[in-house]
Amino acid sequence: MEKQNLSMNEDFLVVGFSDLPQLQIPLFLVFLLIYLFTFLGNVLIMITIYSNSHLHTPMYFFLTDLSFLDFSYTLVIFPKMLCYFFMKGTHVSLTECLIQLYFFMGIASVEFLLLTIMAYDRYVAICNPFHYMTIMKKAVCMRLAVGSWGAGLLNAIPHIVLMSRLSFCKSHTINHFFCDMTALLQISCTNTVIIDTLNYINGFVIAIMSFILIIISYSKITSSILKMKSKVGQHKAFSTCASHLTVVMLYYGSVVFTYMRPTSSYSMSESKISSLAYVAITPLCNPIIYSLKNTELKNALLKRKAQHQV
Repeated sequence: MEKQNLSMNEDFLVVGFSDLPQLQIPLFLVFLLIYLFTFLGNVLIMITIYSNSHLHTPMYFFLTDLSFLDFSYTLVIFPKMLCYFFMKGTHVSLTECLIQLYFFMGIASVEFLLLTIMAYDRYVAICNPFHYMTIMKKAVCMRLAVGSWGAGLLNAIPHIVLMSRLSFCKSHTINHFFCDMTALLQISCTNTVIIDTLNYINGFVIAIMSFILIIISYSKITSSILKMKSKVGQHKAFSTCASHLTVVMLYYGSVVFTYMRPTSSYSMSESKISSLAYVAITPLCNPIIYSLKNTELKNALLKRKAQHQV
């Protein structure tokens, strides 16, 4: 088949969930509720931390950053996805597709780095508590946060440059609810070996190395906690780490399951379902996990609720 380059002004047809016509209204309502709860949950955490001076610590600074990250995640995907339910097929240009893919990949990379920084923060707090505020100074926290955003957004650029050079002759139909890289690669007639290799290198450097650093941090944290003589101290230390560990496992598990496979083995129908785990479920669950497992934050949220009821 002759290759046809798709210009920046030509369109892709995004299928979304139009292959399930009988479920369009229920799915729209479900995703709308997920979007609203994710939006409100993460905004509430950011406002609560900002308005409570005793929460102005490095741990809650990074939690605010994580909430903003999850908030941004949903803004990149959900508004456009919800529009698809009102149309049998939605056309998007290659430019629009690459912009969405850039922010999606960039934010995903930032989250890997930020979760690693949060693990380091807990390591310093538990293993070196007397020097915690000296090591995790405000300026240091700002540099770490800005560095994670800068590195994550820069990391996505080579992928987008390579994606912009693909030719599409198999189809111009994207069987997904957003411009996911795997969906685009499957309809390309260009050899994708370079992009696949870059994805595996990126996955190792950003995802796997970050996970290894998190495991090292928590192995040292666990060792320090077990050496504590106070059971109350042990419980408090474990409780401050439990929420972060839960978020790490949820995020890493969903992303690795979805992407760390050869492109040829993907089923896009399955990929759409698995993608919901990190696009929708993780940003929704993060504020719930931190609200339930973090005592200080939970008390601050309850106090805020009580003040609004008075």
